[in-house]
Amino acid sequence: MPAADRIADRAEIADLFARLADLLDACRHDDAATVFHDDIVGSSPRGELHGIGEMTALLERSRVEGQHTQHVHGDVLVQVDGDRAEATANQLVYFYRDGEAPHRTSGLRVACTALRTPAGWRFSDMRVTLAWTQEN
Repeated sequence: MPAADRIADRAEIADLFARLADLLDACRHDDAATVFHDDIVGSSPRGELHGIGEMTALLERSRVEGQHTQHVHGDVLVQVDGDRAEATANQLVYFYRDGEAPHRTSGLRVACTALRTPAGWRFSDMRVTLAWTQEN
């Protein structure tokens, strides 16, 4: 595979993290299929889920009225192997209410598998590990 293709794949997969943050922060849960594969397998401190329907339902249940989030990803590492990639990132999540400073902040580690699909790269497996949380 030419170097330019590898770089483009890595950039598209890193972009998935930014699109995920935007989807979560804007509560556009019905757009989950733009980031997740139909057969997504997810695990987090909240449990395990299978499929885009369960992922969308979890996102909807997680919403707290009057509370907003800001997700920030950093230290994104991507290893592409053909139509499959492994990616990891650190994630900071700020929980806040309109016009107020965050009342809670969490640091997480996210490890994912991404697959190339006809619609572009999608996360097919996502493992979220809570590193710390702080009540402000």
